[in-house]
Amino acid sequence: MGLTYQMKMKIPFDMADMNGHIKLPDVILLSLQASGMQSIELGISDKDMLEQYNLVWIITDYDIDVIRLPRFAEEITIETEALTYNRLFCYRRFSIFDEAGQDLIQMMGTFVLMDRDSRKVHAVEPEIVAPYQSDFSKKMLRGPKYSALEEPVSKDYHVRFYDLDMNGHVNNSKYLDWIFEVMGADFLMKHIPKKIHLKYVKEVRPGGQITSSYDLEDLESNHQISSDGDVNAQAMITWQEISQEKQ
Repeated sequence: MGLTYQMKMKIPFDMADMNGHIKLPDVILLSLQASGMQSIELGISDKDMLEQYNLVWIITDYDIDVIRLPRFAEEITIETEALTYNRLFCYRRFSIFDEAGQDLIQMMGTFVLMDRDSRKVHAVEPEIVAPYQSDFSKKMLRGPKYSALEEPVSKDYHVRFYDLDMNGHVNNSKYLDWIFEVMGADFLMKHIPKKIHLKYVKEVRPGGQITSSYDLEDLESNHQISSDGDVNAQAMITWQEISQEKQ
């Protein structure tokens, strides 16, 4: 088990949707902010990684469980911990609690290192992860098998300049924006995710456009983000009706 880091904040107006819930893409942004602040505190920030190793952290998978979505003006605590690592993958936990310390969201992220110039995966060096005090483990976490979409609903989106981060690729949270947006306002006003499996397959290049596709059966949806004939991301979501949400 590794060192933990906590960040407290109140949900601002611009991070709340029409139902008053925090937008899940913003949950990813805030969680990565917390892990980034821990890295800065430990002396191995993203800037340090670039300057010393020419490496950047890339997320390959998220596994997200939503107990309840925090609401506008609610104070939350985001806790993160670098759990374990192996030769290629690092696993990090993110937990979001309310003011009483009750679980709101649990999220597991799988990270890899990538050489910024070659865009190839780089082996995890023990010296890089040593400050986090995470354990080495040969165990690899396996995500679900994503099925091909049957008769999907699709919509195209243009990749804008501000969708990109400082590494020149689309911000991780933007994929979830595209995945949710294609579901339509009527559905999103009445449902929130309960469980999300999200896999990043291939980077979306700057400019051009992507296609967000999904199929839905009962409260289970399958998603695909694609561009230029390639699959860029896949997701499986279990939804719950907002009226059934635990308050």
